[in-house]
Order: sequence, then structure tokens, then C-alpha cells
Amino acid sequence: MKHVITLIAIAFGSFGASARPEVPDSLPVRELQEIVIEAPKVIRKADMDVYHPSKSAVANSKNGMQLLTNLMIPTLTVSDALGSIQAAGQPVQVRINGRESSVDQVRSLMPETIKRVEWIDNPGLRYGGASYVLNFIVANPTVGGSLMTTARPALNQAWGFYMADAKFNTGRSQWEVGANFKLTDDLKTHRDYTETFTYADGSTLTRNEIARGGSLDNSRVVAWASYNYVKPDTTVFMAELSLNQSITDKFLYNGLLSLSDGSDDILLTDSHGNKGGTPSLSLYWQQNFTNKQMLIVNFNSSFYFGRSFSDYIEQLPDASRDLTKIHTNIKDRNRAYAVEADYIKNWRNGRFTAGASYTANRNRSQYENLGGNIYHQRQDKVYLFAEYFHRFGKWTATAGMGVQYTDFLFKETGRGNHTWSPRPQATITYSLNQKHNFRLNFTSWQSTPSLAETNIVPQQLDGFQWRVGNQNLKTANSYMLTFRYGFNLPRVSGSFGVRAFTSPNAITPILWWEDERLLTTYENSRGLQNLSFFIAPQIEIIPDWLMASGYLQFRMERMRGTGYTLHSNGWSGNAQIRLMHWGFVLSGQYMRAQRDLWGEKISWGEDMNVVDLGYNWKSWQFSAGVIMPFGKYDQGSKSLSKWNRNEQHMRLDMRMPYISISYNLQWGRQKRSAQKLVDIDANADRSTAGGR
Repeated sequence: MKHVITLIAIAFGSFGASARPEVPDSLPVRELQEIVIEAPKVIRKADMDVYHPSKSAVANSKNGMQLLTNLMIPTLTVSDALGSIQAAGQPVQVRINGRESSVDQVRSLMPETIKRVEWIDNPGLRYGGASYVLNFIVANPTVGGSLMTTARPALNQAWGFYMADAKFNTGRSQWEVGANFKLTDDLKTHRDYTETFTYADGSTLTRNEIARGGSLDNSRVVAWASYNYVKPDTTVFMAELSLNQSITDKFLYNGLLSLSDGSDDILLTDSHGNKGGTPSLSLYWQQNFTNKQMLIVNFNSSFYFGRSFSDYIEQLPDASRDLTKIHTNIKDRNRAYAVEADYIKNWRNGRFTAGASYTANRNRSQYENLGGNIYHQRQDKVYLFAEYFHRFGKWTATAGMGVQYTDFLFKETGRGNHTWSPRPQATITYSLNQKHNFRLNFTSWQSTPSLAETNIVPQQLDGFQWRVGNQNLKTANSYMLTFRYGFNLPRVSGSFGVRAFTSPNAITPILWWEDERLLTTYENSRGLQNLSFFIAPQIEIIPDWLMASGYLQFRMERMRGTGYTLHSNGWSGNAQIRLMHWGFVLSGQYMRAQRDLWGEKISWGEDMNVVDLGYNWKSWQFSAGVIMPFGKYDQGSKSLSKWNRNEQHMRLDMRMPYISISYNLQWGRQKRSAQKLVDIDANADRSTAGGR
């Protein structure tokens, strides 16, 4: 039996997540069951770590996000309550059977259908520069339909999450419809803010903001409908329509500014946000040929119709007059189209993948506060790549080369830029045995200038601060080298390693005085470099009952730009503990956000903690928890510019108790969902209104 399991595990891992022809319809059910029951929970492969859900993890989950949380993959920071997946402070590209997906789609997965989860911390060239990839392998369900519902309201705030998803099957076809609603209405907030300006003549002015309240609105609706046609071992076709509608997305801050020059205090109102919708269409076709060959074509398009706005008002306490009143309103009509075609060929010990993609963005921005002036931006990207993977006994090697051509043009000025950028990548892995694994990975990628970074329309931020884009920006290159050691010991598994990163021409903000204005624009800097040391353990304290995992990172950074060189060191990470027994699940999680040095600013995301207790009964799950039961919510930034040193902490009233009710219903005999191995993404860009 041990030899059978080993052969099965090798067969699953020989292809890798980057180009595996997953067709679970053709896999014997007995083999899948053997892997789930007998194989180690974590299998170290040349290009990924594979996690097999235990029976208790599946039994105590009602959707894919809950199952992922119960797997407790050490590097990941997963929050079902907040709907987020991150790793080492970076976003994670989520895929289902190889096709790029979203957290909403992961939530709609039935836990019983998830056979394994592939964690890829050295993604290949076809992942488009992603830092991390999480791939859910979903096998053929055994029922003809399913209905999933979740309701999670807070008890003391207008905050919550609500979802419903239904799947129906006829022959080789499957239809799916679903929607979710995220509510955040009038959540109390304030910010702690102080800043010191240094003028060109050396004089200074300090402004200290005393909070006088504020609010956050952030509600949205996401709806989707899809059709899948699956002919096992031959053809997969998928069509999906979706709509992401922002109902309200607005920050409002009120404060009292005290000035160091003895001037009268100033009442401050700072409000900014956006509102709009993004309909999307995705078409996918996969065809298998003889001799282990495959052709995959994917098309995606999206449209953004919306507006971004900003209001900044300074007035004397007696409200006799406005000292500063700035109103910005930008109306966007932006489109994006993308198509990708990949060819995959497999041999016994090797795999060749080649592909080409084209992405087009067409942006139209109307500045209603500037008399309705309209500006157009065109951006085109072509990406070509080829990659080869081969196994040599205990050694495996992957090498490939990609090249990206970027061209963007501003219609009104006739100005633009175009670049060719190489994207080499290589990985070498040595597996001493199933318990010990060593990997050295080199990767590179490019970052193109965004619409906000290249927009030359001046935007006023406050009484004397302005922002304007730079149309001479060039595509920035990034390179990363990672060494990692993975281990599987009795009751303890995990990894530790070191990561070196450099972006020699990173696109970053730059500040300087121009006449009486402090101007923020963007440049290709002299480079960012950082060195990180990390450890990510998973500890099985009581088998199938009590488990703990975490991720701890220490990072040293250096940032160089025009006229400055800055350094920053800091710790970040997460820790979680989970007790599961008799249908109960008690969990606790702590997250300290990564402090990122970018340009002349250090910024960080949410420092959070969550406690949750759930109970599973038949098709129901009931839970109650508290977001931020300990400490104070913090998200903010610190400017290190010699012209403007400031520190900002955004505070939210996030000590929120909540309840959650989930219900899953299954019936009949269900056809398996369509599987994409390749997904191309077309995201319509949007403007950013000025805000302090």
C-alpha cells in the first residue's frame, strides 16, 4: 500500500500547478480516497506544497474559505470573517483547478469537493508576476445540485456579509448563479495625524490634527452566472458573466488643526471615495490532444463605469469663511480586454509550456470639476513566455524566459512610452526525502505605470499640496531570489528561509517645492532592495484536535530616490490556534501587518485579531465571534520626506461581536465544474481623486 500511495503522489505532482491537465472525472475514486486518508498532510514537491484536507477539517467547514482556514497553512493569513487571503503581507493569486478566481468563488466551493490545496510560493512564468499562488483542486461532486447560504451580521454595527450560491446540472452541462452582499454603513472612524512641513527656505510649520469623528461606508454587491460544458479527457468550455457593484465607498474625517505658527485653529473636513460598477465576461476553451498535449485559450473583458470624488475643506471655527475648499469629481468610462493562448506538452519526467497573451486598456476620464475636460489613455501589453521543467532523480529544475512589451499613449498630448522587458526565471529543488526539501528560486517581473501615476491633470490635496502624474515613466523591473528549506517532522512541519528582492527602477512618489506648492509626482527611482528572513511552522499539538501555525518575518529594506536614501527594519507575521472536537471549532488569530518602505513612505495594512467559536450540526453551522477583542485597530503610514514628515493612524471602531449562520443543501447527481488551467485577467483601471 505504501508503494501505491507513493506512485499516486508522484503522478499527481509530476505536472505541477502551473500546467497540470486536471481532469478529475478520469481519476479513479479509490486513488483519491487513498491519498486523502494515508498520505501526509503536507507533501513537499519540486514546485509546490500540497495540503490534503483531513476528515475533521472537511466536517467542520461549510465553504472553501472555512476549509482553507482549517488547513492552517503557516505562511497564509486567512480570514473568512473579513474575506481576505494574504501571505507575508502580499496578495495571493487564488485559482480553482488552475483558473484564476476570487475569494467570492472560493467561498462558493463545497468543502467535500476539495481534494487538495496546492500552495505555490515560487510561481512560474505563466502566473504573470504573482508573488504567491493558491490552487484549489476540486474533484467531481456526486450530487446533482447544491445550495449554499451564509449570513454574518455584526451585533453592534451596520456591518455584515451575506451570500447565496446555487449549482444545477444537466448531462455534461452545469449552470451556476450566485451573489453576495457586503455591508459597511456608517462605521465610526477617526485618524491620528500630525505633520511637519519644511519650506525651501528652511522654515517649518507643524500641523497637528485633533480628531472630531468620522465614518466609513463600504458596501458592495457581487453577482455571477456561469455555464460549463465538460467532456472528460477531451473538451472544457466555460462562459461567465459577473458584476461587481460598489454601492458606497467613502471615508469621512473631521478634525481640528492646530498650527505651530500661532494661527487660529482650523476646522477640517476631508472626504473621499468612489462609486461604480464593473461588469465582466470570461470565455474559456481547453482541448486535449494525443501524446499528452493540450491547447488552452482564454478571453476576458471588463468595463468600469463610475466616479471617484474628493472634498477637502478648511474653515475657521466661527465658519465665517472657507480658507480652502477643494472639490474633485472624476467620471471614468474604462475598458479592458485580454486574451491568452497556451500550449502544454508532457513527458514522463518533463513538461514544456509556452504561451502568449495580449492585454488592452482603454481609459476615458472626465474631470467634471475642471469644466468637463476629457482625457484618454491607451495601454497595450504583449507577453510571450516558454518554460521547461525536468526531474533528475532527487533533483528537479525549471527554467524559462518571458518577454513583455508595454506601450501606452495619451491621446490629448500625443505623449507616451514603450518598453521591451525580459523576464527570466529558474528554480532548482533537491528532495532528500519526503521529510526534507531544499529549493532555490529566481524570479522576475515587470510593473507598468498606473492611470493615477501617469495622469498629468493637477489635483489639489489641501491648502498647498498638489499631485500630478508623470507621462515619462517607464515600466519597472523586479527581481527576487529565495532559498527555502521545508521539513516534515512528527507533529511539526513548515519551512524557513531567506529572500532577497530588488527593483532597480521602482515607480515611486517624489515630493518637491514648486513656487508655493508642495508637489507630489512619480519617478523611476534609484531602486528598492530588501532582505527577509522567515520561518513558518505548523504544530499538531493534539492530532485532529488542537493545532497551531504561524509566520514570522524580519525584513531589512533600503530605498533610494532623487535626493534621499532611507532604511527600514521591521517584524511582521501572524499566529493562529484552532481546537476542533465534537462539532465545535474554537479559533483565535493575530495578524501584524508588514511595514512596507516605498518611496519616502512606510505604510502598513491592518493589525487585527479575531476570536471565533462555531458549531456544526448536520447541514448547518452556527458561530459567534469578535473582531478586535484585544488592542486597537491600526492602519496607517509614516512619511519620511525632508519636505513633509507626517504620521497617520486610521482608527476604526472594530471591536465588533458577530454571529454567523451557514446552510448547505445538496441533491441529485451533480456534474463537475469546468476547470481552467489558464486564466487571463483584464482589469479596467480607474482614476484616483486627490485626498490628503
